[in-house]
Amino acid sequence: MEWKPTIGLEIHAELATKTKMFCRCKNEPLAPEPSINICPVCTAHPGTLPVINKEAVRQVLRVGLALGGTLADFTEFDRKNYFYPDIPKGYQISQYKFPLVSGGLLKNVRIRRVHLEEDTAKSLHDPKSNSSLVDFNRAGVPLMELVTEPDITSAKQAGDFARELQLLFWYLGASEANMEKGEMRVEANISVSRFDLKNPDPRLAVGQARSNLLGTKVEVKNLNSFRSVEGAIDYELKRQQEALEKGEKIVQETRGWDETKQITFSQREKESAHDYRYFPDPDLPKLKISEIKEFENLQETLPELPWAKRERLIALGIKAEDAEQYVADFALAQFFDLVEKELKEPALVKTASNFIANDVAGKRKKKPNWLPDIKIFTEVVRKYQAGELPSPQAKSSILNGTMAEVASAESLNELVEKIIAENPKVVGEYKAGKAASLQFLIGQGMKLSKGAANPQVLAKLFAEKLKN
Repeated sequence: MEWKPTIGLEIHAELATKTKMFCRCKNEPLAPEPSINICPVCTAHPGTLPVINKEAVRQVLRVGLALGGTLADFTEFDRKNYFYPDIPKGYQISQYKFPLVSGGLLKNVRIRRVHLEEDTAKSLHDPKSNSSLVDFNRAGVPLMELVTEPDITSAKQAGDFARELQLLFWYLGASEANMEKGEMRVEANISVSRFDLKNPDPRLAVGQARSNLLGTKVEVKNLNSFRSVEGAIDYELKRQQEALEKGEKIVQETRGWDETKQITFSQREKESAHDYRYFPDPDLPKLKISEIKEFENLQETLPELPWAKRERLIALGIKAEDAEQYVADFALAQFFDLVEKELKEPALVKTASNFIANDVAGKRKKKPNWLPDIKIFTEVVRKYQAGELPSPQAKSSILNGTMAEVASAESLNELVEKIIAENPKVVGEYKAGKAASLQFLIGQGMKLSKGAANPQVLAKLFAEKLKN
């Protein structure tokens, strides 16, 4: 018996526009006071008319281009009808038949569609008083939804996909995509199916592959961290598999994720598209994308994308784990690019990358806005590579922003002669063939120079003076 996990993701991201999707209210869903960024349009007063936010449409089209998707020429907005307290109109303006983007690929996962809609208000539940309140600051915020094909087969693959998509949003400036703030939310559609290799399913036509049979889909909604995404998928795959092994049936439903208990729980039966009674919104115009001047030459507005940067850095000889740090940290990557442009030589660039990925990145964890002085940094790298600056002094110079003092050749000569004179027994042992004695002498040199000496230079000087 074989088990096959099948996973598809639906990812929502609030777009970083100045105003809401269909009105001029400020796009600030986490405003300090509830329901202050509202107007008659986003609270659905009778007789009000929505107006499309052009910048929100532009950002979704740029995401589509980055993913290699097909941009729609004709598109329209639809009404998705359902009642819930956080939907002031009793319907949500979304897209159904004609999304802005179709197709595309990210981390070998096919994209089905990317469309634009409005976010809901936020319900706040108080278990003590057993009551709920609604904050309308989020109502009408531009919300991009990306739907994948069911190409994902593990929790880790799902998490990696979501992380890469978050990076893409950051690079494009399309969304802050902070999951803790609800600016990016993940929903996972999960099923498992099993195949009896000895007794193929009778429903299969002749020549039909067993992998075409899918299990019953369960949707886990509103996952607000990568850890939750991976935990919920792992749990749900195990739950469904164990249920099927007992002969139980999986019900198509919507489930939630309990972060504390690390389990999913049933919320409601899953709706189908026809339950929402989609129809084109009569208050909004159809869009002919090719006729909108602001959407011309969008490809030219795309920056270097995360995967392109990753490939470029690795081609320079940068370690994969270091390249990943640069991809995730814009400022660190920008600093590396300036250093690479200044140093040019591959050996120097690799040495510089080691300092950046370890020492610079380490200090940035405590001081996120800190970066070293580039002139001092490149000088340190050159001197370190030439053997003129020992590692402790190099790191100190980079982190403190001042060039550390290094012992001169003349002072080192005097220092070596003094140590030799004061340690005749160790010198004798070294000359008798005890190589470890050299390390003791070098250690004395580092101690007396207070770390200002280069241990490689000391080793060379001791070896030269003691070779006779």
